[in-house]
Amino acid sequence: MSANDSDDEVALSADTLRALNEFLAEKKEKEEMLQSAMDNDEAVKKINIDEDWQLSQFWYDENTTQRLSEEVVCRAGKEGSIALISCPTLYPKIRELAPDAKVTLFEYDTRFKIYGSDFVFYDYKAPLDVPRELSAHYDLVVLDPPFLSDECLTKAAVTAKFLFAISKYLLCTGEIMQDLALRLLGVKKCKFIPRHKNNLANDFACFVNFDSGLS
Repeated sequence: MSANDSDDEVALSADTLRALNEFLAEKKEKEEMLQSAMDNDEAVKKINIDEDWQLSQFWYDENTTQRLSEEVVCRAGKEGSIALISCPTLYPKIRELAPDAKVTLFEYDTRFKIYGSDFVFYDYKAPLDVPRELSAHYDLVVLDPPFLSDECLTKAAVTAKFLFAISKYLLCTGEIMQDLALRLLGVKKCKFIPRHKNNLANDFACFVNFDSGLS
C-alpha cells in the first residue's frame, strides 16, 4: 500500500465521519423541534416531518394535499368529524381549512403524536384495536393504506367501516386495487389523480362513494 492510498483512506474516513455527525446533528435538531412542539400549536404547524420509506410513507405534493383537503372539508363540513387513516399529509391542511372540525389521525408513526389528542396509534394489522368510543363517530373517512396488498386494504377497510357514522369514504391507493376497493367500500375511481412529492412507480388513484368534485 502506498502512502497516497493510506491518505485516501484517512480522508474518506474523515468525510464519512463528518457526514455521520451532520446526519446525527440534524436528527437531534428535528427530535428537539418535535418535542418542543408537543405543547405549542403554532410550532406544530411549522414542523416538517420527513417521509420514512421503511414505513412506506410517500407524502402528497402541495396540489394534491390542497385538493383532497378541500374536498374532505366540503363533504364533511367545517364542523364535521373526519377520520384520516394512514394519511398524515392531510392533517395540517384540513386543520387550517376547518379549525372547528373534529379531525383524528390514525397513524402508526408515533412522530405524529405532536398532534396531541388528535393522534391515535394505529396498526393496520390490528384493524379494530382503536378506542371503542370512536365507533360510528365520523362523517367522512379518508384512507391511504401503506401497502399495496389485499390484506392491507381489507384490514384498513374494516377500520373505516368501524369508524363511520355516515358512509362516506375517500380512498387513495394504487389503481391495481380498484376491483377490491369497489367490493370492500363501494368506491369508484375519480378523474383526479393524486400525486406525490417523490414520484412513485405505481399508478396511483383516488376513489370515492359519494358525489365528488374530484370525479
